[in-house]
Amino acid sequence: MAAPAAAAVGGPQPPQPELSASGLALDKAATAAHLKEALSRPDNRAGAEELQALLERVLSAERPLAAAAGGEEAAAAGGGGSPGAAEEEALEWCKCLLAGGGGYDEFCAAVRAYDPAALCGLVWTANFVAYRCRTCGISPCMSLCAECFHQGDHTGHDFNMFRSQAGGACDCGDSNVMRESGFCKRHQIKSSSNIPCVPKDLLMMSEFVLPRFIFCLIQYLREGYNEPADVPSEKDLNKVLQLLEPQISFLEDLTKMGGAMRSVLTQVLTNQQNYKELTSGLGENACAKKSHEKYLIALKSSGLTYPEDKLVYGMQEPSAGTSTLAVQGFAGATGTLGQVDSSDEEDQDGSQGLGKRKRVKLSSGTKDQSIMDVLKHKSFLEELLFWTIKYEFPQKMVTFLLNMLPDQEYKVAFTKTFVQHYAFIMKTLKKSHESDTMSNRIVHISVQLFSNEELARQVTEECQLLDIMVTVLLYMMESCLIKSELQDEENSLHVVVNCGEALLKNNTYWPLVSDFINILSHQSVAKRFLEDHGLLVTWMNFVSFFQGMNLNKRELNEHVEFESQTYYAAFAAELEACAQPMWGLLSHCKVRETQEYTRNVVRYCLEALQDWFDAINFVDEPAPNQVTFHLPLHRYYAMFLSKAVKCQELDLDSVLPDQEMLMKLMIHPLQIQASLAEIHSNMWVRNGLQIKGQAMTYVQSHFCNSMIDPDIYLLQVCASRLDPDYFISSVFERFKVVDLLTMASQHQNTVLDAEHERSMLEGALTFLVILLSLRLHLGMSDDEILRAEMVAQLCMNDRTHSSLLDLIPENPNPKSGIIPGSYSFESVLSAVADFKAPVFEPGGSMQQGMYTPKAEVWDQEFDPVMVILRTVYRRDVQSAMDRYTAFLKQSGKFPGNPWPPYKKRTPLHPSYKGLMRLLHCKTLHIVLFTLLYKILMDHQNLSEHVLCMVLYLIELGLENSPEEESDEEASVGGPERCHDSWFPGSNLVSNMRHFINYVRVKVPETAPEVKRDSPASTSSDSLGSLQNSGTAQVFSLVAERRKKFQEIINRSSSEADQVVRPKASSKWSAPGSAPPLTTAILEIKESILSLLIKLHHKLSGKQNSYYPPWLDDIEILIQPEIPKYSHGDGITAVERILLKAALQSRMNKRIIEEICRKVTPPVPPKKITAAEKKTLDKEERRQKARERQQKLLAEFASRQKSFMETAMDVDSPETDIPMEITTAEPQVSETVYDCVICGQSGPSSEDRPTGLVVLLQASSVLGQCRDSTEPKKLPITEEEQIYPWDTCAAVHDVRLSLLQRYFKDSSCLLAVSIGWEGGVYVQTCGHTLHIDCHKSYMESLRNDQVLQGFSVDKGEFTCPLCRQFANSVLPCYPGSNVESNLWQRPSNKSIQDLIKDVEDLQGRPGAFPVSISSETNLSKEMESVMKDIKNTTQKKYRDYSKTPGSPDNDFLFMYSVARTNLELELIHRGGNLCSGGASTAGKRSCLNQLFHVLALHMRLYSIDSEYNPWRKLTQLIEEMNSRLGNEEQPEVPILYHDVTSLLLIQILMMPQPLHKDHFTCIVKVLFTLLYTQALAALSVKCSEEDRSAWKHVGALKKNTCEVEKSYEVLLSFVISELSKGKLYHEEGTQECAMGSPIAWSPESIEKYLQDFCLPFMRITSLLQHHLFGEDLSSCQEEEEFSVLASCLGLLPTFYQTEHPFISASCLDWSVPAFDIISQWCFEINSFTEQHTEQGKALLIQDSRWKLPHLLQLPENYNTIFQYYHRKTCSVCTKVPKDPAVCLVCGTFVCLKGLCCKQQSYCECVLHSQNCGAGTGIFLLINASVIIIIRGHRFCLWGSVYLDAHGEEDRDLRRGKPLYICKERYKVLEQQWISHTFDHINKRWGPHYNGL
Repeated sequence: MAAPAAAAVGGPQPPQPELSASGLALDKAATAAHLKEALSRPDNRAGAEELQALLERVLSAERPLAAAAGGEEAAAAGGGGSPGAAEEEALEWCKCLLAGGGGYDEFCAAVRAYDPAALCGLVWTANFVAYRCRTCGISPCMSLCAECFHQGDHTGHDFNMFRSQAGGACDCGDSNVMRESGFCKRHQIKSSSNIPCVPKDLLMMSEFVLPRFIFCLIQYLREGYNEPADVPSEKDLNKVLQLLEPQISFLEDLTKMGGAMRSVLTQVLTNQQNYKELTSGLGENACAKKSHEKYLIALKSSGLTYPEDKLVYGMQEPSAGTSTLAVQGFAGATGTLGQVDSSDEEDQDGSQGLGKRKRVKLSSGTKDQSIMDVLKHKSFLEELLFWTIKYEFPQKMVTFLLNMLPDQEYKVAFTKTFVQHYAFIMKTLKKSHESDTMSNRIVHISVQLFSNEELARQVTEECQLLDIMVTVLLYMMESCLIKSELQDEENSLHVVVNCGEALLKNNTYWPLVSDFINILSHQSVAKRFLEDHGLLVTWMNFVSFFQGMNLNKRELNEHVEFESQTYYAAFAAELEACAQPMWGLLSHCKVRETQEYTRNVVRYCLEALQDWFDAINFVDEPAPNQVTFHLPLHRYYAMFLSKAVKCQELDLDSVLPDQEMLMKLMIHPLQIQASLAEIHSNMWVRNGLQIKGQAMTYVQSHFCNSMIDPDIYLLQVCASRLDPDYFISSVFERFKVVDLLTMASQHQNTVLDAEHERSMLEGALTFLVILLSLRLHLGMSDDEILRAEMVAQLCMNDRTHSSLLDLIPENPNPKSGIIPGSYSFESVLSAVADFKAPVFEPGGSMQQGMYTPKAEVWDQEFDPVMVILRTVYRRDVQSAMDRYTAFLKQSGKFPGNPWPPYKKRTPLHPSYKGLMRLLHCKTLHIVLFTLLYKILMDHQNLSEHVLCMVLYLIELGLENSPEEESDEEASVGGPERCHDSWFPGSNLVSNMRHFINYVRVKVPETAPEVKRDSPASTSSDSLGSLQNSGTAQVFSLVAERRKKFQEIINRSSSEADQVVRPKASSKWSAPGSAPPLTTAILEIKESILSLLIKLHHKLSGKQNSYYPPWLDDIEILIQPEIPKYSHGDGITAVERILLKAALQSRMNKRIIEEICRKVTPPVPPKKITAAEKKTLDKEERRQKARERQQKLLAEFASRQKSFMETAMDVDSPETDIPMEITTAEPQVSETVYDCVICGQSGPSSEDRPTGLVVLLQASSVLGQCRDSTEPKKLPITEEEQIYPWDTCAAVHDVRLSLLQRYFKDSSCLLAVSIGWEGGVYVQTCGHTLHIDCHKSYMESLRNDQVLQGFSVDKGEFTCPLCRQFANSVLPCYPGSNVESNLWQRPSNKSIQDLIKDVEDLQGRPGAFPVSISSETNLSKEMESVMKDIKNTTQKKYRDYSKTPGSPDNDFLFMYSVARTNLELELIHRGGNLCSGGASTAGKRSCLNQLFHVLALHMRLYSIDSEYNPWRKLTQLIEEMNSRLGNEEQPEVPILYHDVTSLLLIQILMMPQPLHKDHFTCIVKVLFTLLYTQALAALSVKCSEEDRSAWKHVGALKKNTCEVEKSYEVLLSFVISELSKGKLYHEEGTQECAMGSPIAWSPESIEKYLQDFCLPFMRITSLLQHHLFGEDLSSCQEEEEFSVLASCLGLLPTFYQTEHPFISASCLDWSVPAFDIISQWCFEINSFTEQHTEQGKALLIQDSRWKLPHLLQLPENYNTIFQYYHRKTCSVCTKVPKDPAVCLVCGTFVCLKGLCCKQQSYCECVLHSQNCGAGTGIFLLINASVIIIIRGHRFCLWGSVYLDAHGEEDRDLRRGKPLYICKERYKVLEQQWISHTFDHINKRWGPHYNGL
């Protein structure tokens, strides 16, 4: 190594002689100790210098990066070793020096002892699992690490677990952020008192070494940063960071040593003196100089200036009073981001450049350039942060800086530094490629700093935090402004943000905005903001950038070619950048004392709005066909008004502007409401789907209370203060339906197509209804609002708890009190809804826990207005109405089709009383009158909905009639206006009775009205009584509105721009399109009251149907019982209105009676009412549909007939029931099958076989049986592990390998069954099809390109009839039912003859009706299905022979398939046959067909008669000795054979179909063997004394009768026979090893023998049931044995059952019992000569397996999660990304983990093959979801853990505590055992072995 430059910074060269580098290395510890000692002296100058020199040498910054930087520096550095080595060396030195000669680890421990751990402060990065408790949190961002959370007590709190997105830090112990009650045990103790003081010498070295070390790090960072022309490439930065990894990690470790070390680091990092000395770049050190230059270049290139010292640094002194923030600088910057030219002191207003707007001049003229462009670093901390930002926040650096935060002094210093760099952070963020990652890291830091109110306040006061934030945000947005095209495109001066820019599209602004929202949540900070006028002006300026963004222009000709998706960016920006800060500010304006703040905001808001109207050149007409949904300024204004009235008791009028401004204010929100109606009427369809998306987002739950609610409220305010006639006419004009409101039957609409008229009219009326009945901001309390919102959501649909939380617009600011999940939420929920627990649908779909409205909510609170306001999809309104209708029908309250109910509203707040004047203005009355008339006359384009709204408005008017008007006199006051001729006054009550005689209308010449003569002259005299008789009314809404506007404008004496006005009005008339209109006069002679009564007749379809109720019952008028809430339809609504009208005025009552007395004039010639027409239409439609259906069916039938080639009997296929295999009557010769593809019926024949649709699957369910009843638990600690050696599969494996060790292989393979693991299970849906039809069906599936959930190439398909999943076809064996009846007749042969028959039949190969030699279709199919069965399972589950490919293997496999299916059926029946009856699958068993296939194949292998076990069972063999001697490996002794296997072998070797006699014979013979086995096993289990006792008892009974049927005699005989061998010889002294200590009583022996035999008898009975169709009888568990025995014919029929049942009585020996037994025992004795232990083990077969179960899961999901989510993978020892655990055997696996991949199979797939032969059930730990793997497919099954509200929490997004749902787990287990995953779960997909 080259010696480093040795110049010390100050003083002479140290006196110590130069050691060579290697010498140093050897002696680090000594040097360190020496230096420490030198430094401890009082005069430590020499020591200090010596240390300096050493550090200079060791920490020279040149070497390590030389290699990285390359080029000339490498040469300058003079080579040096590998960079890594030098760094290592340096670190070693530092560790040594810090420890002062001791060991570094001991040093660490020593420092840790002085840690006053009052705060946790654990820092985590993204994806870490943390907790948040809302009950304990003061700040909404509070979070805890898992350890602190579990150590604290949070029972009953509102907490959740979450995966950190940006990273965070634990707040435990910080009382600024959380309540102390929530601290964990470790951090509760205020421990500063009892921690001893840190000894001076412990950290002395650190104070010397660390400054140099950090400086060295900074030099590295400077070196590594090469500022190229463009942005430095990521790669270079990462390279530097990788090299620095060890250094930063070293610092990070230091921070973890606790408080003592942190305070040293804080000193070092904040000490300005140190920094100045080391980094100034003065002095003779070339290296340092160069480094300083690089630093200056970096500063410059970042667009920052380095202020000289003489400049007063702006950051240091906050100016008094208003902030020094002048907006000119930034607002003046032309829309690009660049340096603001400082010479540009004042911008002229006239300049037209992009982004120039009216300047805001502030009191102080000084430019505060410093915020954006000046940075001066005074300490290590500041420069470190600078580089951290420059390198885009490397994770390690962030963690280091955050780890220091528990040190209070550091926290303050760091926060100030962070604020000082804020502008620089923004610039870097904007340039960054990885803005997402960087955003997360920024927030990771800032949330720790700004959540703390004390700190935020301090920084706000000392460092102008608010000024900086607002300026930086403004500056950031200025870089993406474009000219607004709203209103006046050419001359607009307004600029808006461009939503297409990356800045908005990628939410890059998010970290800065979120910081701003965070600090505004602190009262003290928000106060300053609201008091500072300059800030408010700037902020409104910022908000106005969003006003009118994302403008939509309606496409009128062709479809827009590119649908922009920027709209979501716009909504997100308004919500986050404008609305959230607004809610933050509002939360501090809750009390009277804060009135001033509201006045300030409102004042600057109005100024900004005025500027905006000027900038877009707005006068009075909005430009047509364009809409923007973004009006944040309007919404700020509205929300502050609402707050002022609701909480601050401000007088509303004092904060409202003049009338002209109000008129302007209402235009744009109204335009949005009209556009919503247009969008829903499909008028914007050419703009693509995105415009619908905008309309939905605008009302969607997260946005509605920041968008549509303020808009409607603002319109309500305007309506309450403006002239009502003006407002109403504006509404109809905006909605473009003015032309529709004419009495004439035809009209010309110049602005709207006819097909849109109806829905636009409905839109306008609905809007008026909402405007007049919504009380959200007009007097409802918070709880009432919450209740109304909740009722509306629940009425649309039943909801889960979490979706309710999500759908109810919470007040977005977290401190507002109504927190979701808070007390009020839960209490309101329980008041309005009932909980429906999660249940299962029969289809297997799982329901979540739902809330459904209580009956009284439907009865009294269902509010259609609220529902309409809150629905995102129009279908939800319909859904709510349907549910309401259903409720009324069910509760018997109203049978018909009800209308939306009328609901009384909360009283209005006095400030808004003016709103009700809308209901009492002539314009509205004319509209209502016109519409009623049109509906009555059946004009087109009017719907029931229109009528409903009209009646609703009339009723609202009656409810809210002004009281002061005296009842009888018509008030005539005020100046007369042009349409006063219609109605005398403005009160609805009196206007209702006013008759209108003639109306002059403008109609097209084609209209029918023109043809009639005008009756004016003739009938005018008859109506002389009314004052306006002669004149006909004509009325134009538009003219009316123009006039009003003119008046107001003139009144407010502003110069009305006469130039603009004509242009504005001309926009509406369509150029020359309309045909000429002529004027006609219509005779009307109706009043609103008379129209209503006629309407009643029309609706009820009867003449004179209305009869005033008070004529019968005068009480009604005196004590009217008008309910708050009324159900009913149109007729009841009309009756209600007439009653209310009569109640309110005697005149009305009289007139109603008069009208009713007159004979009702005939209704215009329209015979059928609308409602009836509907029903008639329905009937007609139904009739037509029926006819169509019949035609189709007939056609189908004829097609089917022609399809049949053969002339068979055509049975009509019964399509309703699943086609079961029909059991035919005896006279039918053959079984008939229906093919579900071609629909023909017929028998299965050799050349055209029929087959059953089957699903073959490998199964290891049987292998999972254990012998203990206790189910195994899922391991949740390291100690609990599950070992598989007690499973059925393991036990059978051990047995087979034991047999194979000592006996002949071919014989072993006949002595057991396999298939416990990987056995093939066959199941069917019971439908049959021709095999040739099936082949063509498969072809068609193969050509069908639709993505199915299964793979046709693997032979998979779905049953054509019931769509059940299947993968093979099992041929039905052609056979007749008659034969089977013959076969079952008992013959009277003796058992000896039968035994002979059986032997002969087995010996005859291929004795089959089908001769195998001729290849028929049937035999081919049988072969192919056999191949399928073999391929279903893996090779390892088929090959158990020692010689691969031996025929014995296939033989074993085939009879084991039969065994597997029988055993599984037994398990499905619950493990016994007590319940009896047919099989659980009904007629769906395919065992019969399966047996035929297996038997056919088994007979191809004839067993050599020598070795046929049948002979051993039924004959005595003489020359025993000779045969045993000559073979090298003996055969398996018959007593070691598995009897059930023998049964299957015997039966499958017989020709099919089988004689019942032969079957019984085989069973009888095998039972004798089984019984002997039981006795032998029992004898081994007994103790020596027991054995001799039993031997004795048996000997005594030997002379009695029925010796062969007495178990005592037989047992004693077995014992004496086996005693001849060595079987009973105990090894050593294990007296009671096998034997149980209890003595065996006769009862317990009998029970043992029965239990031993039962499994065999159950399987045999099942087999008999399937082969011969005999029913199983049900019984008690105690008598199962005897019932089965008699069922199998083992018991003689005359058997009496009085005395206790003895199993031995079933024995029927074909050969003398004692002879055959001694023959059997002899084989065993000869084996136990050598192998006593094994002989014993093989005799005792414990066949009492319990039912298989999945593992038992813990109650609470957290226990699983905490253990497994941190558990490491056994292969790579990392924590897997997606851990999973097998629910069958508890194995921990990595889902999709590449570390565990073997030959392209990922671990889960591999495990599913090994553990479940292709079926795996895994619980995904991080998602709480269960996933099923079945072969090559997988599906998400759902979760068995639900939260307290009965919902799943997939992916643990909500993080609420989850509890096991036992019912669901039961269902899962049931599906596993019954192998029905494929049928019940619908959504399968291929996993390509990647799970």
